[in-house]
Amino acid sequence: MSAEVSDQATATPQIELAVGGMTCAACATRIEKKLNKLDGVTASVNYATERAVVSGGVSADDLIEVVRKAGYSAIEATGDDSEVGRISADRVSSLRRRLAVAAILTIPLGNLAIVLALVPSLRFPLWEWLCVALAVPVVFWCAWPFHVATWRNLRNRSFSMDTLVSLGVLSAFSWSLISIILGAEDTEGYWLGYGVTPAGADAIYFEVAAAVTTFLLAGRYFEARARRSAQGVLGALNALAPKQVRKLEADGTERIVPITQLARGEQFVVRAGERIGADGTITDGFSTIDTSMMTGEPVPAEVGPDGGVLGGTVNLTGRLVVTATRVGAHTQLAQMAALAEQAQIRKARVQRLVDQVVSWFVPVVLVISVLTLVGWLLTDHGVRQSASAALSVLIIACPCALGLATPTALMVGVGRGGQLGILIKTQEALESSGKVDTVVFDKTGTITPGQLVVESFRVIGHADEAEVRRLAASVEAQSEHPLAKAIAADHGDDLLPVTDLEISPGRGAAGTVAGQRIVVGNERALGEGVDLSSAIPVLEAARDRGATPVLVTIDDRVAGVFVLTDSVRPSAPGAVGRLRAQGLKVVLLTGDHERAAAAVAHQAGIDTWIAEVLPADKAGEIARLQAEGHQVAMVGDGINDAAALATADLGLAMVSGTDVAMKSADIICVRENLGVVPDAISLSRATLRTIRGNLVWAFGYNAAAIPLAAAGLLNPLIAGFAMSLSSLFVVGNSLRLRSKKLR
Repeated sequence: MSAEVSDQATATPQIELAVGGMTCAACATRIEKKLNKLDGVTASVNYATERAVVSGGVSADDLIEVVRKAGYSAIEATGDDSEVGRISADRVSSLRRRLAVAAILTIPLGNLAIVLALVPSLRFPLWEWLCVALAVPVVFWCAWPFHVATWRNLRNRSFSMDTLVSLGVLSAFSWSLISIILGAEDTEGYWLGYGVTPAGADAIYFEVAAAVTTFLLAGRYFEARARRSAQGVLGALNALAPKQVRKLEADGTERIVPITQLARGEQFVVRAGERIGADGTITDGFSTIDTSMMTGEPVPAEVGPDGGVLGGTVNLTGRLVVTATRVGAHTQLAQMAALAEQAQIRKARVQRLVDQVVSWFVPVVLVISVLTLVGWLLTDHGVRQSASAALSVLIIACPCALGLATPTALMVGVGRGGQLGILIKTQEALESSGKVDTVVFDKTGTITPGQLVVESFRVIGHADEAEVRRLAASVEAQSEHPLAKAIAADHGDDLLPVTDLEISPGRGAAGTVAGQRIVVGNERALGEGVDLSSAIPVLEAARDRGATPVLVTIDDRVAGVFVLTDSVRPSAPGAVGRLRAQGLKVVLLTGDHERAAAAVAHQAGIDTWIAEVLPADKAGEIARLQAEGHQVAMVGDGINDAAALATADLGLAMVSGTDVAMKSADIICVRENLGVVPDAISLSRATLRTIRGNLVWAFGYNAAAIPLAAAGLLNPLIAGFAMSLSSLFVVGNSLRLRSKKLR
């Protein structure tokens, strides 16, 4: 895309809204359709992040009003990080409070209603009204989200799981209340296995309404907690961008202003230790830039005039004057955040299947319930008996097991993963892991620990090795450069005093030690009069292996070469071998040069590598593999991996990585041993199998039980009990994951 086209595309003003009240992907689709009906408006609603991005020149107030009329809440997202998850946090807190109240009241209500219904001798005056008092808060406050969603669906002529839950809860409560007011029949009830139930036992079903509410609230709460993690990457990426910048005025003075006041083409100053505010080109100054957060590579970049810098990276040493080339939403950091958010829109196929089935399952159940009522009335049965059969259909069809199928397996899988050093965050991770055929590893910080160490030292000529290393370490101890720190740390504390110290960014360091001029650095640091011929074979051999050579000269004579490497983790070859045994292809992806990538790939046992990839292009490489038909898992640790982790079908982040990477990933590998990667895929696949088994049971149970309820073979009390058993089966099946053993 040309710069002109890009500028035009981004010139259209956009408004972001934080949307509340969405309970499923259908809600996001509904809001999106409402917004797109406005003239000239283009809207995209993300259910995972609970945000709507709208362009078209309509005011935020008008957009919020459209969302409100659709039955949802919204506020304008102004860029404050706290707003990103505000509505989601409120939803989680609300569900937690409602679940706590429902559980506290349902336990005594269930015991009281069932025991007193079946044992008349224990009944006391007004016991039914005590049940009413316990049930009212559960049915009308705890279950309020289901009622609101049902009303919203009816207004939009649609159905969802909430519709069936709300109708079942209200029907059980209403019928029980009517039975109390009108009085229960004096005839005996129905056969329960041990005998016939006493009169009035089939009149009150408050505990059914309360149990349905509690089970479904638990499922919604677990789901909301898991989904909230999808929003964390946006706030974490935005937090890396500086909020202020030292703007350089025309008179040469520096003025600290909000980053929003910096325009393209203007100059700003970055002092040592400060974070760079925008992408730009250096106008004046030399320095060392820590780019590890963006590129993932451990060696800082040496920069000078006409060199490029990226917003969000850290200036380590000198003062820089930078001309801004990309600001605000155009910076590479902001583009990475946008890529990460777009990738999170994906929805698990399993959940899409659930939504599709529910869309026709709910109206079918409602029709069966009405036909049951009419059919029993037309066959000369009483109103109470007919209503009981219809109510049984609604209760037995209540999708408690369906609502618990995914959240419970996910929570148990997460718990077991925590014991094994694996944190599974999203349902998409479970779905994708079952079909992954390619695993892509980032190099620095993942396959390698990202810490340079001295691998070897080669003496040139007849110098004393110990003395040369001591002299070099004495000079390097005065520098903060990572290469210098590695050389100084390799020698120890037996250092000599240094005078006439000179540190040259991008070259190395020099000083006088024991009367000798010592220079430690690259070829540019040594000057033109130094003969490098004897050191060239060592330099080339080191670079061919992907290592970093550092020269040492004494009085303009080459005395030795340090070879520094970021070694492959000991666990890498074994992990790669296990992944291959699982039938997976393994690829190395890095921004490092070709020779370094090849060397690390061979040491780790990886046959395929992709080198010299810019941070913003990593997600593109993942997308390219996907376009070739691969299901891709990405393993990374840096900020530069965030978009790639979110784009991949399955993202795995090492716990030693950045906060942004971990929030972008679907799975976090807590153990630094890379064997956790095949372990994570194995556990994810087992969790996915459990979810599928739960869903098969939930659908099969409803399909088999509804005809029995319509035929009058399941009284509402038995239907409620059977519904509870179905939910307990799902929970029990999920708990089997706790014993999952891995290699």
